Amino acid sequence: MGMSRRFVVTVAATALAGAAGVGVAQASTTAHTAATTGVKVSSCRPANHTAKITPDASSAGHRHYRVTLTAAPGTESCKLAGSPTGVHFYNHGSLDGVTAKSYGAQGTAVTMSPGHPVHFDIQVPSGTGGAKANEVSFTLRTPGGGIIPGESFADGSLSVDAGTQIGAMQAGA
Repeated sequence: MGMSRRFVVTVAATALAGAAGVGVAQASTTAHTAATTGVKVSSCRPANHTAKITPDASSAGHRHYRVTLTAAPGTESCKLAGSPTGVHFYNHGSLDGVTAKSYGAQGTAVTMSPGHPVHFDIQVPSGTGGAKANEVSFTLRTPGGGIIPGESFADGSLSVDAGTQIGAMQAGA
C-alpha cells in the first residue's frame, strides 16, 4: 500500500515545523489571536477547503468526474473562476503523466464559502481504459485570471488518458 502525496507532504511539513520549535509556537499564537479577534481566512486557500472526486454522469464519448470543493467552517467566502491550472494526476503517489487542457467559459465567477461548495469537471475520452489515479493536485484561479497561492489536492478514484480536459468552476456540489 503506497503513501499518498498529501501524507508525505504533511509528514515533511510536520518534521520541519518540529525543527523550527519557537517559530511554531509563535505562529500558533498568531493564528489563535486572529481566530479570537474575528479575522477570517479565505476558504480559497488550500489549507481551508477539502476536495473530493466522484464519478459523474457520462456524455457521448466521455467519462466525467466531479471535483467538489468544500470550505472549512469559519472561513471567509471567496471568488473563483475558470479551470484550475497545473493539474497533475497521481496513483498512490506516482505521477501519471497525463496533461489536461481547460475547457468551458473561463470568466464566470463563483463564490465558495462554508455551506456553499463549488465544483469543476474532469472530462476523459471513453475510448480506452486510461491510467488509474486516486489523487489530483491543482491550483485555483481568481476571476481576474490571478492564481490562489498554494496547491490543492482532491482524493477519489478515477482514470485519465490523453485528451483529458478540466472544466471551469461552477457553483454547487
